[in-house]
Amino acid sequence: MESSSMFSIRLSLKQRYFLLLCFTVGAIIVHQCTRNRLEVRRMSRVEGLMANSSQFTLERKPFHILGGSIHYFRVPRAYWEDRLLKMKACGLNTLTTYVPWNLHEPERGVFNFKHQLDLEAYLRLADSLGLWVILRPGPYICAEWDLGGLPSWLLRDKNMKLRTTYPGFTDAVNSFFDQLIKKVVPHQYSKGGPIIAVQVENEYGSYSKDKEYMPFIKEALTSRGITELLLTSDNKEGLKLGGVKGALETINFQKLNANDIKYLDGIQPQKPKMVMEYWSGWFDVWGDLHHVFTAEDMIPVVTEILKLDMSINFYMFHGGTNFGFMSGAFAVGIPSPKPMVTSYDYDAPLSEAGDYTTKYHLLRNLFSHYHTQPLPELPSPQEGRAYQPAVIQQHLSLWDILHFTDKPFKSERPLNMENLPVNNNNGQSYGYTLYETTITSGGALNSRNNIRDRALVFVDKHFVGVLDYKMQELALPDGKGKRTLSLLVENCGRVNYGKTLDDQRKGLIGDIELNKRLLRGFIIHSLDMKPGFINRLESSGHWISMRQRPSFPGFFQARLYVNRFSKDTFIKLPGWNKGVVFVNGRNLGRYWSIGPQQTLYLPGPWLHSGDNQVIVFEEQETDGKLQFSSSPDYGMTVDVQ
Repeated sequence: MESSSMFSIRLSLKQRYFLLLCFTVGAIIVHQCTRNRLEVRRMSRVEGLMANSSQFTLERKPFHILGGSIHYFRVPRAYWEDRLLKMKACGLNTLTTYVPWNLHEPERGVFNFKHQLDLEAYLRLADSLGLWVILRPGPYICAEWDLGGLPSWLLRDKNMKLRTTYPGFTDAVNSFFDQLIKKVVPHQYSKGGPIIAVQVENEYGSYSKDKEYMPFIKEALTSRGITELLLTSDNKEGLKLGGVKGALETINFQKLNANDIKYLDGIQPQKPKMVMEYWSGWFDVWGDLHHVFTAEDMIPVVTEILKLDMSINFYMFHGGTNFGFMSGAFAVGIPSPKPMVTSYDYDAPLSEAGDYTTKYHLLRNLFSHYHTQPLPELPSPQEGRAYQPAVIQQHLSLWDILHFTDKPFKSERPLNMENLPVNNNNGQSYGYTLYETTITSGGALNSRNNIRDRALVFVDKHFVGVLDYKMQELALPDGKGKRTLSLLVENCGRVNYGKTLDDQRKGLIGDIELNKRLLRGFIIHSLDMKPGFINRLESSGHWISMRQRPSFPGFFQARLYVNRFSKDTFIKLPGWNKGVVFVNGRNLGRYWSIGPQQTLYLPGPWLHSGDNQVIVFEEQETDGKLQFSSSPDYGMTVDVQ
């Protein structure tokens, strides 16, 4: 009976060809429909986004910008489409994104617009999904991103004046814009693309060191073919100094103040009003609490903004993650900088892992009243997974891996990391730098506040203590003969906002002294922990079994087994202190037991079925295992004030 049934549903060769033909024709029709929708958007374009009256117009019809920020560089490329579809399903019509110069030009003259940094692919994706784009190309972006997106190699020039018309800066900007803007121009509205506006610099009114600078940036854009509407973006105070002739000024805030709106109206009457950054949450710094801005507080403000017929952009709509060493630092109104955490969840409407939140659903309901057609169906939510704990199997001491780094550099005096002769003479940008010298006595080691940002101190590889902004002196133990003093200095993240950008050199930025005598004769190792270094480490035959007690700092290796389909997960390290996690060679970012963040986001697309290689660099302690959770832990919360 079974075999006759099987026989009865077998198809003849002719039937199979017919089915294949139907499938092919169907696929072509779907492709054509998608293409036709895009062609309709591109056809008959007469006039782009204009700001000639109290309301924006697009194609000479009133247009309301409902925007949201999602940064392509903070979201795994495999998830770009998911996040943008969720944005569209919420009722937004415009995507905004920054462009991080320091990722696109990691070394002077070396440009990267591929893979995770394929900006053009991101713009094409937005276009295909029917989203307009406001591009914010900087060159400075703030964004809680290292040095506000400016490349650290600029700081090799001891006279550098960032965000001014200092020739060393403008030459570098021109070189970068030569590469960037030619990629952007074809995606403008007037060329059939999605870009309806471009922002000139970012919050310059809060910096404002050079009145010629904003005209220079504007000219740098327009002379290279930018023809769409130009905007600037500032908070209320910055509006007084941040504008440039020919660009519409927009405002940034979280809590609505009628006087701020009145001021904006006063400086540019009969112009559209827009909140370029409506802060949907806030960032976190290490050693503080996790900031939340409740939906109950947010929705009434957004409702009022829309009632005022203002356009709005949510910063952030989806925050994502500061993968690697890219998080910045906060330094406004405090004695020393506080580094940003790895997560950029931001308490945004879409969570760090792209999950829906209460904010999202309430906003969707609100925005549905501003559309004549029903909103798209919600994309299916992603499932997270709590994998079984991964046990550390092997370890390597920091002192045993130095031969995997670049050749050490000898210097009579300390040298900051940016000026080290590494990375084709572009210096070291991120990570740790090891400074070693010889001492002949114990006594008082004083940093003279020249450590940026935090140093683990060792004598003959024995840990002595930590030096940082607060702790600037340590007692070194007495001993006989010559001994090696080692300082492992971490760049915890460069300040991204404020007036101190020129002062963001890292490592040892000046002399240190022992018993009031300046130390000399340093050997300096660059530990930037780039993928090449991690790959060399992984394939090393020097790994030691955990049966032998590890020393610190050290690298620890484990395997995470994934059965078939990989899912998002969050790594928990309750028995660890401070360090960095690498999975399959990718740097997930920093962890630190002081919190608030207690988990690291590990995207499912970065895992594969079978064994996944996990390497942890840990400074001081481990309990020998990694735990996993299906949901994040961002620590104790505090309301945004």
